[in-house]
Amino acid sequence: MPMSTSQATTTPYGPRRSNVTLLLALSIGLWGATVPGHLPAAETQPAVDQASVGAGNARALAVAHASPLVMSAYHQIQDNARSLHDPKIRKETLDLVANEKVCVSSRAHLGAAEKERILSALREAKLIDPADEAAFPGGLLAGVFPPLVDETSDCPQLPQPFLSAPGSYWGGHHSEPGGLMVHEAFNDFSDLALERNYQQIYGTKRPDGFPVVGARVPLGAHPGDLPIDSDLILAVPLWHDWAKSYVFQWTAEGREFQELNFGGDGKTDDYGSAGSSKTGAHHILGIAEAMKRHMPPEFVIMQASAHSAPTSGNEYKVVNWLRTAALLASIDPIKAGYLEEVDHRLRLPALRAIHNEDFPAGMAHTNMLVEYLAHNLSDADYTFTIPVVHDVEALLAKLAPEYGYDPGEPTRYNWQFRNPVLSTLSSERLYILYSSQGMAGVKTELDLLRRRGMI
Repeated sequence: MPMSTSQATTTPYGPRRSNVTLLLALSIGLWGATVPGHLPAAETQPAVDQASVGAGNARALAVAHASPLVMSAYHQIQDNARSLHDPKIRKETLDLVANEKVCVSSRAHLGAAEKERILSALREAKLIDPADEAAFPGGLLAGVFPPLVDETSDCPQLPQPFLSAPGSYWGGHHSEPGGLMVHEAFNDFSDLALERNYQQIYGTKRPDGFPVVGARVPLGAHPGDLPIDSDLILAVPLWHDWAKSYVFQWTAEGREFQELNFGGDGKTDDYGSAGSSKTGAHHILGIAEAMKRHMPPEFVIMQASAHSAPTSGNEYKVVNWLRTAALLASIDPIKAGYLEEVDHRLRLPALRAIHNEDFPAGMAHTNMLVEYLAHNLSDADYTFTIPVVHDVEALLAKLAPEYGYDPGEPTRYNWQFRNPVLSTLSSERLYILYSSQGMAGVKTELDLLRRRGMI
C-alpha cells in the first residue's frame, strides 16, 4: 500500500504518534527488526484500473492451492469456526470463511447513486480525506467500494476466494497468494494463547480461593474462572481481515491493488482536536459487514479494536471506525448498540455488568473489555512480519538468477518465483532460517521447491 505524503507518518494501522498497539506489542516481546518510525515504505506500483475486478485473481488462486502451508491454514481456520458454540456466530463465521459463494451483505443493491450518497455522508462527517480523491487510483469511489462480482445484485460476491487473498499491501506482511490464511491462523492462535495466559495468570485459584499462577496450581484447584468469551476470542480474528479478499485483488503482473486509508480526515479526528484515525479500508469494510449481519455489540467493538485498543487516549479511533462502518452498512450505530452518546460525544457503550454500574470519580470511562485488548494484541505481529518481507524479497532477488528468474521481468518473476516461494515457504520461515543458517538455509528451501517443480 504505497503511502501518500499525508500518510508517511503512519504505521499500517494508524498514526505512529500514539500507537498503543506497538507499545503493548513491545512489552510482550513481539518487537521485530524495525521500529515504528522506520517501517519500510511499500514499493511504488504501476497504475492499475482498480474499478474492475483484478486480472490476476484466478492465477493467485492456483498459487494458493499449490501451497501446503496455505491450504493447511485454510482448513485450520474452518475447523476453528466449526468449533464455535454460539449458533449465530458459528453460522455467520462459516459463511465468511468456508462459503465460496458468500454474499457481501454490506454491498447488496448498492448502485452508483447510493455509493455517492455514502461518500457524501463520509465527507460531511469528516471520516474521509478529500485529498485522497486525486491521490488514490480511481478516486475515493474505487477505494471505499472495491469492485465485486454482480455488485448491484442482492448477492454481490467476492472477486477472488477468501483462500487466495494476501495478508496486506504489496511488499507488506504476508503479501502473497493465500498469505491471509497464514496471517489469520497465526492471529487466531495468538488470541487463544492470550486468553489462556489471562486465565493461567489471573484466573486460576487454589482450593482456598486465592488466585495463583496456573503452573503451580495443586491438584483439585479450579483453573480459569474468569468470564472471558471464548467464542469472541476465536471468531473475531477470522472476521477482522476478511475484506482483504476484495480490497487486495491481484493484477495481471502478479502484484496487488492499492488500499485507501479512511475512517477520519487525518487531521482533527480526536473529537475535533488534532489526531488521525485514518486506517486501512479492509478494517472499516469488515466492520461494516459484521454490522450488516447484525453481529452483537461486543463482537463488533472487539473487531473494531484490532487496529487500536480503545485505551490511552485512542478511544476516538475505534469510535470513528464504528461511525464510518455504520454509514457504509446504513446502520444506526446507537440503536444497534455499537455506540452511545455521553456528554454530547459518541463513546463506546457500557456492556455486560458495566452497564449497571456508576463509575467512581477518576475512573476512565472507556468501557473496555479484556477481549478488545486481546484482539488488538493478537493482530500485532506486523512488527516482525513487515520488515522480514522487505529483507526476504532482497534475498530472493539476489538468488533468483540461480533459479532462472530475472526480477527485471516482473510478471514472470512474480508469478513463477516470488509468489510461489512466499506462499509455500513464508517470509517468516525464510528469514528465521537465514538469520541462523545464512544464505545456505534459504537455498535449501528453494531447492526443495525446484525439485518438486514448483519454481
